[in-house]
Amino acid sequence: MEGELVPRPERGRTFAGSRRIRLADRDGRGRLRLDAIARFLQDIAIDDVSETGWGLPDHIWFVRRIRVDVVVPFVDDERVDLVTWSSGLAALAAGRRWSLRGDRGGRAEVDSVWIHLGADGRPARIENFGLYAEAGGGRRVSTRSRLPHPPAGAARVAWPLRATDVDLHGHVNNTVHWQAIEHLLLASGPDPGRPLRAHLDYLDPLDLGEEVELAASSASGRLHVGFVAGARVKALATVEALT
Repeated sequence: MEGELVPRPERGRTFAGSRRIRLADRDGRGRLRLDAIARFLQDIAIDDVSETGWGLPDHIWFVRRIRVDVVVPFVDDERVDLVTWSSGLAALAAGRRWSLRGDRGGRAEVDSVWIHLGADGRPARIENFGLYAEAGGGRRVSTRSRLPHPPAGAARVAWPLRATDVDLHGHVNNTVHWQAIEHLLLASGPDPGRPLRAHLDYLDPLDLGEEVELAASSASGRLHVGFVAGARVKALATVEALT
């Protein structure tokens, strides 16, 4: 998912929708927060697979890696239009792209990789992917994490989990990780009111009852975050200015 993001395909399936930006989606400056963007992405992806039959109950998707390029922050925007399509394929995973446009000029480009599970909750091969495969254009995706683990001396802060963080699948929803990142950006890292690039790799699920710490460090304006539960790093993130 490094380098240039794949463009909207000329052939194959795309799916479009829009979301109204409401009070709880904004920070104190009126900016659409990263966790709200993540929720919009999740919702439109669910709408897409629900329409094609690639959603619940026969198919379960868990995000593995995601890259969010906020090219123009959504500050004055009241509505976001989203378009999503497949960006590639692997035996047990698929890529998903989104393009977001606000009604006042905000813009973001997003790519991701999702693990595919069957109805039994076990990894399942993707077969007969139809129009999604056509949009993917034969590109292959990787589930391997490329983000650095937090250094040994990284400052740690407790991040208590709440019952409302858990979704239908019984784990902490991926949007909650972005809430933690938003909290850390108040003190270090790039200015979230300016263009930025954020990566988040999900290594293992977070479960309610785990004692989670955020291992955070910042160098040259780049924020590094590890989500640590016990001795295990459950997720990794970086946020930097987009130049």
